Amino acid sequence: MANKLKYLLVLLICAAAQGVFAQVRTNTYPGQQTDPVYSRDTSKNVRRNNGSSQNLDSVRKREENKHDSIVFTSKFIKVTSERLLMDSIQLFPLDTGLVNFENYSPINQPRNPKISLGFVGLAQRDLLFNPRKTIGFDEGPHALDAYMVNPQDINYFNARAPYTLLSLFSTLGGSKEQLFKVVHTQNVKPNWNVGLIMNFNGSRGYYSTSNILAQNVSDFTAGLFTWYHSKNKRYNLLGNLLFNNLKAPETGSILKDTIFKSTQSSFNKAGEPVRLPGSFSQWKSAGLYVKQFYYIGRVDSLNSGKAGNKNVLPTQRVAYTFYYNKRSYNYLQNGLDNYRVFPDYYFSAARSRDSLNVMHLQNDFSYSFYLRGKSGKIAKNELKLDVGLVQDYYKISQFVSDTTINRFGNKQMLPSKKQDESFQNITLKGRLGYKFSDRIILDADLRQIVQGRNFGDLLYDARLTLAGDQKTGRIVLGAYLQSSSPGMVYTNWISNHYIFDNSFNNQKTTNLSFNYVNDALQVDLKAEYFLITDYLYFAAQPGGTDATPRQYGPAVNLLKVSLGKNLQWRSLHFDNYVVYQITDNAALLRTPEVYTYSSLYVGAKLFDVLNSQFGGTVRYNTPYLAPSYAVGLGQFYNGADVTFTSYPIASLFFKATLQRTNLFIQYDYVNQGLFSNGYYTVNRYPQMDKVIKFGIAWTFYN
Repeated sequence: MANKLKYLLVLLICAAAQGVFAQVRTNTYPGQQTDPVYSRDTSKNVRRNNGSSQNLDSVRKREENKHDSIVFTSKFIKVTSERLLMDSIQLFPLDTGLVNFENYSPINQPRNPKISLGFVGLAQRDLLFNPRKTIGFDEGPHALDAYMVNPQDINYFNARAPYTLLSLFSTLGGSKEQLFKVVHTQNVKPNWNVGLIMNFNGSRGYYSTSNILAQNVSDFTAGLFTWYHSKNKRYNLLGNLLFNNLKAPETGSILKDTIFKSTQSSFNKAGEPVRLPGSFSQWKSAGLYVKQFYYIGRVDSLNSGKAGNKNVLPTQRVAYTFYYNKRSYNYLQNGLDNYRVFPDYYFSAARSRDSLNVMHLQNDFSYSFYLRGKSGKIAKNELKLDVGLVQDYYKISQFVSDTTINRFGNKQMLPSKKQDESFQNITLKGRLGYKFSDRIILDADLRQIVQGRNFGDLLYDARLTLAGDQKTGRIVLGAYLQSSSPGMVYTNWISNHYIFDNSFNNQKTTNLSFNYVNDALQVDLKAEYFLITDYLYFAAQPGGTDATPRQYGPAVNLLKVSLGKNLQWRSLHFDNYVVYQITDNAALLRTPEVYTYSSLYVGAKLFDVLNSQFGGTVRYNTPYLAPSYAVGLGQFYNGADVTFTSYPIASLFFKATLQRTNLFIQYDYVNQGLFSNGYYTVNRYPQMDKVIKFGIAWTFYN
């Protein structure tokens, strides 16, 4: 039907413009059909010669003007990542499906839900218990991490045709949520790919005055990336240049705490006054990342055949990674704190210009050795050993806005440096893997800081994979031991409203996990046990807002069981994910006991052209002690013991694929007013209202 409409439109345009363009040669484009079109000759008194010479000339001219008629599709694009290139060169087809397309927001992912201050772009943290699995120096602010683009997030491509993806996500009739994304990549040469990404977030939210610039999200992230490999695929280079500029309002929430008491609680929610109308955080980051590795000795391969589809298996590899990054965390306050959002101030009551600047330089050297048989089949009895050394150099400085006397004797507010230091960490890393067969794989990853500021930090990680056939699935047994230093915000922090000088022990985490995955049955079952000692967190005095770092010395136990199961009967799909968490200290961890997500939808092909899905989703979590948020510090903390009633959040959606375009329309929180007039996930910060959202993603291959 779409083709018929297209042809009808072209016919009407041609008929309307026939007299104007009768003598103009039309342009051709890659993939366009160029067969000659025979139409009525508009000229008169023309002598026709049907001789054989003219027929021969016509055939020759037709062949000379013949263009390439290849139609480029996603089959011409292969994708990989740095993680997939760690042990070998692996390429995978481009995913152009509709799975999870309507869940575009990073704070609304079905299997990784987050709590936030109200909408995408604001401060957030995980709803479920997911401890950070890192060691070494940590500044401490992580409230905007979900919106940052880091070097490990970049995908790399082998694009035999230029590939462009334009994505727009927005709310209907406004800009409560508004995101736009661009991805473009193409091969400069068959073995050299370049590309760029750009992400924009101009969301205004559901509350506060939307026409005040300081109360709107303004995020811009951009990057250039490249992947080069030699023709014999021994040498590989991955590089990216990334820039992040995130601005998130920190208003202290709206004044009206009874906004959900009734449907008439607010005449205009977008005009509700807030506690801090001129307050926001701004994070900036710019970095260059270059990773090079070279294969020594014999190079094996799998899936040889078509160009770009060969998976290369090295026997030895040397690698070097260079990373340079400058980032800043800024908080700006304009105006007095009339509603006691802050516990106090140290430098100025009406003006804050807090800034933390970090320069990070990293050099990473590694050597890898692989011992395997010479068979071209899937490797068995393969041994691999990675050893390496990482140097991390940091230079940090922290500023506040303070009152000074200039040379004329007048008072003025200027940045005042409160901290300035530089240091380094040396990390030894090792990785051991043994593949007994293609069904039994053992991996161990060891990292420990042996010199520097964070001496003694360690992360020991092990995993055993037991794989059966396609019907029986696979089991993954895992364990890790982690000891990580407190972040800078816990021990040594100076700002206008918060000053900390503490000495804490390393937080220690022991984890055991069991994971069963069966792709044929669409089942994913995982059980995790966490044992945490010297747990670090923020808390305030009862009824107060004085968030301060704390450390809980005794052991904290948590068991987390998650189950994902998808059911299908003909065109009816029922996708489910449920998490159960139980801990012996729920008041400390503040996370729900149960979380569920279900999606029921029908797949259909409409009008013979629209591959579509329509249905609904429901997400729900049990009540839990809601955390509070410390404005100006960027930390969620255990404040007032407030537990909000929890009800299901339902949505209806329709999504479809039309040729190279994916689109959806969704009525989010459709059941608002049925069980409650709204909901909270963080103390004092109301969440979204019901709204219609839409999204569209255009894909171009030339």
